[in-house]
Amino acid sequence: MTGASVNILIGGEAGQGLATIGTLLANALTRSGYHILVTQDYMSRIRGGHNTFAIRLDSEPVLGPRESIDVLVALDQLSIDLHKETLSERGVIVAGREMDVHGHARTFGVPYEELAPKKIFYNTVALGVLASVVCLDMSILEDLLADTFEKKGQEVVRQNVDVLRAAYEWKSRQEKIFECPMPPEIRAGLLTMDGNEAIALGALAAGANFCSFYPMTPSTSVPLNLIAKGQELGVVVEQAEDEIAAMNMALGASYAGARAMTATSGGGFDLMSEGLSLAGITETPIVIVLAMRPGPATGLPTRTEQGDLNLVLFSGHGEFPRAILAPGSVEECFHLTHRAFGLAESWQSPVFVLTDQFLADSFRSIEPFDIDSLPEPPALLIEPQDPENYKRYALTDTGVSPRAIPTLSRALVVVDSDEHDELGHITEDFGVRTAMVDKRNRKFLGLLEEVLPPVYEGSDKPDLLLVCWGSTKGPLLEAARILREQGRKVATLCFNQVWPLDPSQFVRRLVEAREVVMVEGNSTGQFRGILQVQTGFRIDKLVPRYDGLPFTAAYILNRLQEMR
Repeated sequence: MTGASVNILIGGEAGQGLATIGTLLANALTRSGYHILVTQDYMSRIRGGHNTFAIRLDSEPVLGPRESIDVLVALDQLSIDLHKETLSERGVIVAGREMDVHGHARTFGVPYEELAPKKIFYNTVALGVLASVVCLDMSILEDLLADTFEKKGQEVVRQNVDVLRAAYEWKSRQEKIFECPMPPEIRAGLLTMDGNEAIALGALAAGANFCSFYPMTPSTSVPLNLIAKGQELGVVVEQAEDEIAAMNMALGASYAGARAMTATSGGGFDLMSEGLSLAGITETPIVIVLAMRPGPATGLPTRTEQGDLNLVLFSGHGEFPRAILAPGSVEECFHLTHRAFGLAESWQSPVFVLTDQFLADSFRSIEPFDIDSLPEPPALLIEPQDPENYKRYALTDTGVSPRAIPTLSRALVVVDSDEHDELGHITEDFGVRTAMVDKRNRKFLGLLEEVLPPVYEGSDKPDLLLVCWGSTKGPLLEAARILREQGRKVATLCFNQVWPLDPSQFVRRLVEAREVVMVEGNSTGQFRGILQVQTGFRIDKLVPRYDGLPFTAAYILNRLQEMR
């Protein structure tokens, strides 16, 4: 990172407006041309409990969160007590002047009661002080405040802008104890977006027009974004009574010709597994977004983990093909979701987008997506060549049968959850059973031909190869960069598709490295185990994390040091 790199942590209780301050600041930084990464840490409570909203900014792309804090904005005393020890050498505290900063000299004691007419404006005061600390252009923040409070009337807008200006001017009169970050190169048009919003946009770009769900953190904002953005595009979003109904609704919509999806988390997907098996035998395309959080059971519902890979891979009774995509960035959330719909339609199989709380809630500054360059999803079959003799499950070399849509042609479309013949009628003929299982399994070979290779970075035959999947990508790349700067010969291998796997794409990298370490967010190394089964190569060393917090470069480096 460059000299512009600053890590800001806003701490307080739920209900104090952390997200309001943080989101406004994040948007202002993006409009100013900075690259940002937001990490939200919150307890599963409506009010109370200690929450944080961290923004790491830089003039270059930010790969992952950071542990040391440069600017601590404390909305309550607990934030100082908990985070004072993680302040960097240049770290400053922004806090109410009555708070105990434990003798920390680099402090802005803010007179909230003097700068705000009511307590409801205290978060605007904090925003104004913070904006002055990092030398943001006030006009950008004023425009954002106007957009945010426009629906509440111009008087509310005026009051907030007045408080913002007063706080900014107050801070400007204080002793300069923090150097402003280096101004970024002006980059117009950057977007501020989190992973779940990108998933929703990727679905819309793929032509998704139906989503059923039952609310479950951290997946719920996917359908909520579809509701907000998809109404004008004719997208139907249905909140079902439970996850079982949500899965079956999506399958029914897909059977009727919709490009359908559902979104859930691990505990909700447990209930969907029978429906997943139904998708397998009926060969119904379905995209399932699963945002992971720590389990078992309710676990830590607002924290992050990569503990549901085996659940997704092995759920559903019987044998049938599936694909699992695991984005490692906001951009990949968009593109892999778009790809998931194409795969599901092409191979008439369930396809998963496997994300997690860290990526779901992590805002980034990104370039706008190039919609025109996206491939067109496969077209629906409107009229079979011979509708009178149409066979929904005709045996084919690829395993993919012509999928007609009921009522859109003269063909009779028969579907059943029992084993069936080529026409779709129930059968207990053992030979037909064997033929149908083989037919469905042949689609796995087609999915295998479209596998995305893992991304390898670094020199050939490195001393150390770091391997990861999904959202661990950014922190791992940053850790590798730091190690290279220290003179070590390090490479990385990052998977954004975890099933199926084509060992020919990457096994040479594993074999040629002197030392291989797997980094993943669970306790047992689930993907490490899958790699060993698929390749025969055992990765002996594992850097796991399963405390509910996201990986950082510092965490990875510390664990690697412990191994030496």
